[in-house]
Amino acid sequence: MMQQPGPEAAHRLLDFVNASPTPFHAVAAAAARLEKAGFQKVKEQDDWEKDLKPGGKYYFTRNQSAILAFTIPQGWTPGAGVSVVATHIDSPNLRVRPVSKRSKTGYLQVGVETYGGGLWHTWFDRDLSLAGRVVIADKSGNFQAKLVKIDKPLLRVPSLAIHLDRTAGNDFKFNLETEFVPILGLIEEQLNSKGEESKDKEPRKATSIQDNHHPALLSLLASELSVSPEYIHDFELHLYDVQPATLGGLNSEFIFSPRMDNQFSSFCALEAIATFASSSSFNVLEGNVNCIALFNHEEIGSVSTSGAESSLIPFLLQRLSPGPAAYAQSVARSFLISSDMGHAIHPNYTNRHEDNHAPLVNGGVVIKTNAKQRYASDAIGSFVVKKLIEKKGGKVQEYEVRNDMACGSTVGPFLSKIGVRTVDVGCAMLSMHSIRETAGSHDVQNAIDLFSAFFEGFSELDKSLNVE
Repeated sequence: MMQQPGPEAAHRLLDFVNASPTPFHAVAAAAARLEKAGFQKVKEQDDWEKDLKPGGKYYFTRNQSAILAFTIPQGWTPGAGVSVVATHIDSPNLRVRPVSKRSKTGYLQVGVETYGGGLWHTWFDRDLSLAGRVVIADKSGNFQAKLVKIDKPLLRVPSLAIHLDRTAGNDFKFNLETEFVPILGLIEEQLNSKGEESKDKEPRKATSIQDNHHPALLSLLASELSVSPEYIHDFELHLYDVQPATLGGLNSEFIFSPRMDNQFSSFCALEAIATFASSSSFNVLEGNVNCIALFNHEEIGSVSTSGAESSLIPFLLQRLSPGPAAYAQSVARSFLISSDMGHAIHPNYTNRHEDNHAPLVNGGVVIKTNAKQRYASDAIGSFVVKKLIEKKGGKVQEYEVRNDMACGSTVGPFLSKIGVRTVDVGCAMLSMHSIRETAGSHDVQNAIDLFSAFFEGFSELDKSLNVE
């Protein structure tokens, strides 16, 4: 099939999203991109500080679900600042319960839990499958967590025919616990019988999950991983829509895709640092360490070992600048761009935006401000972003929520508590938290340009700022 017309950066984003149905897969895809750009993997448990060198490029992961990458300038010394682009790679979705085996009236069903604040009605009648990580044993008794992505339609949450509920077309309401359970298949031979467990069966070990899930589901996972079902000891599986991300619109101006919030920003940060690290600018530049941080669990509050409220950024700062004085200097010299997607004005709901703060898709980067600090932007941060975008010839938009509406939040306010100067930005999109979201194909390059300008020029710009 010929590649659709449209911005080249947008096509690379599609490839990233289609390969990343879960945060685990997004981290793996990001690591592969960084390796290609010459980044060296380090482990948190190792004493890697002694191996860090000026001019080096490094990354590390935590729990397979968060990744940080950083480049060290040639003239680096402890106490230098860190220029960070922080995003998140999780999105609202459905997740398989620890005990998922369910059946009803001849159907095999899979128990699921909602994650984040999804537009759950958009999950009905979609072609869904499973992806995630599985803890498996090998024949020598060692264990590892392997990624799995089943590339075929497997599950569906069927809607109720309008003939059986005449009110559903106008006012679609449903119970998330009882009316939002996916079907996996038909029971077939057990159609008219509940079946009985063998009374002579040996008791399962505590690490066995064989009784918690349908045998057919475990067999499918085992086949995907080329192991026997009994070698599967645990898993974290997410449901995802198998319809791939694509460009759309008359002139391919849109991206129709899952997980734009916030794999869009994550991809752009990744591309910016990978490209910067391979450019001539990196070889001659001095000043701040440049860094990207792709966090997990933002959609549920960022409170986890791999979330923005974890030790990931503070520990990086401490390891680069050990000692209280050097750490304090580093914090004071650092700057963080929190990048999460923003709300584009909706043509059918224009009254949901404040009149002068109505960002457009493909209208350029949005600076997000909130007086109640749901976003961490202030005048200094906004000025820095505008100067950086100006260097690339880009456009800036502004967003503040209406006074009669609640405001969402990002990783920015959490990270600003460290003491690092922080600003919140994003690109405008429609249908946020739907299973299929809409973003702008030209905004991909707009975001990459901002992050590239940040990595290339913030340290020099910061010298001209006098704010105490």
